[in-house]
Amino acid sequence: MMLKKKSYRFYIIAAIISLAITLLNWEQAFANTTLQVKQQKNYALERNITYETVNSHQLTLDVYKNPKSGLRPTLMVIHGGGWIKGKKEDELFFKPYFDWGFSVVNIEYRLANVALAPAAVEDAVCALNWVMSNASKYNFDTKKIVLTGFSAGGHLALTTGMMPDVTKFNQNCPESQQTKVAAIVNWSGITDVNDLLVGRNQKYFAVQWFGNRNSPREMEIARNVSPINFVRRNLPPILTIHGEKDNFVPYGHAIRLHQALRHVGTVNQLFTVKGAEHGGFSKVQKKQIYATIKTFLIKQGVIK
Repeated sequence: MMLKKKSYRFYIIAAIISLAITLLNWEQAFANTTLQVKQQKNYALERNITYETVNSHQLTLDVYKNPKSGLRPTLMVIHGGGWIKGKKEDELFFKPYFDWGFSVVNIEYRLANVALAPAAVEDAVCALNWVMSNASKYNFDTKKIVLTGFSAGGHLALTTGMMPDVTKFNQNCPESQQTKVAAIVNWSGITDVNDLLVGRNQKYFAVQWFGNRNSPREMEIARNVSPINFVRRNLPPILTIHGEKDNFVPYGHAIRLHQALRHVGTVNQLFTVKGAEHGGFSKVQKKQIYATIKTFLIKQGVIK
């Protein structure tokens, strides 16, 4: 009996040590990736610049300024996390854009524990306003602004770039600017918020973003922040990347958006990641994805 207890204790200790080593490796990998991004081609990094203050809550962004002279194409990055978690430091998937000559603006926004829907949408709109207002300071080319994000970040990239009337959502912005963007790169983004609030595709994070309420008012807000409802002609070109087996944000969201955009004649492309779920793409898949993004942006005249 004593032997069994010692053996059991040994396996527990071994498991704890193994987990600690794994976490340490993850942390080191994240630190190395962050270091690589910071050191990339002598980019000037300015961290935690306040772009908006709402009810004493300061919202910040990071700017990676391209060292080359002249106007630079600029990427605005919006992190994921289902509108309920995550932070801008989590999203470092934009490294290839440095090689393509971009400057990068990486933003944060209010999560559900700070403010419910549609606060995140309002903040993304204000962040784009900040980019436009500070273009001359950082040499952002306002004719070559690209929005991107993963999951909830993809949703916010789509709403920010597609919304026909932002006046309902820019009341907290320090200044208001024309915010036409050159392209949107949507990674697995939510396109129909109502679909995730009620019915068979209901998701906890969407319900939490709306404060666990599904009153007519909340349903109306959800419709007003659903990209599928913004489809029309003359939108910015849109590239959607989505896993074929994604159930977290159903793959059907990407298909419906692609078909609706194609129907009205808006330039768009759907890149289906075969066999993939919600993120977690392999190295080979990522290589294919970034090659697709680069080709797409070349076709739109954003890069050469």
